[in-house]
Amino acid sequence: MRFANESMKILKNKMNAEGFNFGANLGKAGGAGIEDHLHYHIVPRWTGDTNFMPVVGTTKVMVEGLNETWVSLKSEFDAIKDIKHA
Repeated sequence: MRFANESMKILKNKMNAEGFNFGANLGKAGGAGIEDHLHYHIVPRWTGDTNFMPVVGTTKVMVEGLNETWVSLKSEFDAIKDIKHA
């Protein structure tokens, strides 16, 4: 959970996110793909944006290309990749 919190701090600072949709998938039946695997979905949100459904549906809203987002965020996430699980 500590990494998720740090991730949201990065997204708030770098993308000016005003809030987040946060979800977790745990285990194969839970959508994580394999047993005993856990991963989080963290979706940055802004007042007046288009809702969470376009993120999981067929419509995607992209105000910036994925490469630009990667370049903007990579160094921030590299700095926290060694966080120890609490």
